[in-house]
Amino acid sequence: MKTAARRTRAKERKASEKYRLEGARALFLYRAMVRLRTIDERMITLQRQGRIGFYGACTGQEAASLGAAYALEPTDWIFPALREQGVMLLRGYPLVPFLAQCFGNSLDETKGRQMPSHPASRSVNQVSWGSCIGTQLPQAVGAALAAKLRGDPTVVMAFSGDGGTSTADFHAAMNFAGVYKAPVVFVVQNNHFAISVGRTRQTASESYAVKGVAYGIPGVQVDGNDARAVYAAAKEAVDRAREGGGPTLVECVTYRMGAHSTSDDPTRYRDPKEVEEWARRDPIERFKKSLIEEGIWSEEQDAALRKELLEEVNAAIATVEAAPDPEVETLFDDVYAQMPWNLREQREECLAAIAWEKARGLSSGH
Repeated sequence: MKTAARRTRAKERKASEKYRLEGARALFLYRAMVRLRTIDERMITLQRQGRIGFYGACTGQEAASLGAAYALEPTDWIFPALREQGVMLLRGYPLVPFLAQCFGNSLDETKGRQMPSHPASRSVNQVSWGSCIGTQLPQAVGAALAAKLRGDPTVVMAFSGDGGTSTADFHAAMNFAGVYKAPVVFVVQNNHFAISVGRTRQTASESYAVKGVAYGIPGVQVDGNDARAVYAAAKEAVDRAREGGGPTLVECVTYRMGAHSTSDDPTRYRDPKEVEEWARRDPIERFKKSLIEEGIWSEEQDAALRKELLEEVNAAIATVEAAPDPEVETLFDDVYAQMPWNLREQREECLAAIAWEKARGLSSGH
């Protein structure tokens, strides 16, 4: 096991040197990580105040999610799990509709149909996560194989938590990808807990990366709290997939510093000393320290950035909260490419009933 660990570290160093993230690109990723942390902190507060119903934060895992996704091209596709929503922002998605998804109002591109923290948009090639653990993995492989058959130079990145590796869908996805050399990169965020189930209860394997061996897929384990190391490992895997080399399994060893979601109380199943230990490895603080040491960042710039981002997020929240609910008729949109007669009749009947109630003061129209 120690020998395997040494090989992993050597490979990680080699990839980090070849795909080193420097200068403006490093600062861009750092800004995206701080922005996501700012959003998470504000949204958790809103949920506690009853202003949104649910939220799943990425706190402590920003390097793993954003660092991996940063290795992709804009034309590539993302099949996320719960903690990859911030990837949409990294890829240029606007902040207001992103936040609106948690409110489910008229500014939400998905029209309030999906639970909070499950955003998606074709504009940034990010597919909606369905909450069922692991289902996105075979879907991602199918999309990757379709791209391969069409001759598109597209790579698909499929995210999963450590719990997702225990599903049948993980096996099906890995086996299918390995056999057909699909251009897909599997990123497992090993944050040590699948809600309350710890790593030692999840697998007896020495790592999650080693699981790729059985499927003929190379696996690499990387320090998931080192943004540059994650980017390097992901970029190597993405380039390999794009060049026809097939899939790679990348395990990012990280830690979920907060609760699984706002519905969870982690104090019931984990030691606070463990949380404190991992907090000292905070990926944002580590990245900031390295940028300052390189002379391209400073504490003054950092303070100004955090102030700017908080103001940006607060302004976006104000805009979102002022928006009305989606119109009732949107319930009937997007079910079919062309609305059939029976659905059209149901729509007309529904709107007529609402108009009747509204005329008599019995309904607000929603």
